Amino acid sequence: MAEQNEQTHPLYASDRDAVDALLGHQGEPGPDQLTTAARLVMRYADFPGADDIKNDIQKAVTAWGLDRDSLNNKCRDIWSSGWRPGQAIGAEVGSGADVDDRDS
Repeated sequence: MAEQNEQTHPLYASDRDAVDALLGHQGEPGPDQLTTAARLVMRYADFPGADDIKNDIQKAVTAWGLDRDSLNNKCRDIWSSGWRPGQAIGAEVGSGADVDDRDS
């Protein structure tokens, strides 16, 4: 009898939702989509199982005209720019405590 080596990842359910959102994204991917895809590619690259997630991430990345290397390069640029998850593109980083808030 052959031993089954496939496993279920503990984050499968939330990752499945994230992958479904990537597949349903319309238009050019933004930093959120790109970094989510790269994070999931890394998480599942050597994981023994979750082939559906692996295949669907690849579909999304390919649909964006990217491969793993170009996805990583884009993400490296995104992170280097100071962007963080949940931050709007071009938003200022910081608490705003140093901003003069007087009415003129």
